[in-house]
Amino acid sequence: MANTASARKRIRQNERRRERNVARTSRMRTFIKKVETAILSGDKQAASEAFRVAQPEMQRAAGKGVIAANTVSRKLSRLSARIKALATA
Repeated sequence: MANTASARKRIRQNERRRERNVARTSRMRTFIKKVETAILSGDKQAASEAFRVAQPEMQRAAGKGVIAANTVSRKLSRLSARIKALATA
């Protein structure tokens, strides 16, 4: 257990940050799932709309440092490619 007051405070801060980060990650995953279900249903319009809503949420997670910026870029790129492929299929 922490011995100093500053260490105890740091533990409290870390716990609050962890909860915030878990919530952000969960929220981001929810938006991604909505896009993926729209893609699987084959509805390009719904998939595009879900992607448009998910994109800023994912960028926000990267901006807050919850997930790496390149990871977000990769995920967005792959989702976008899957949505574009719906038109030709």
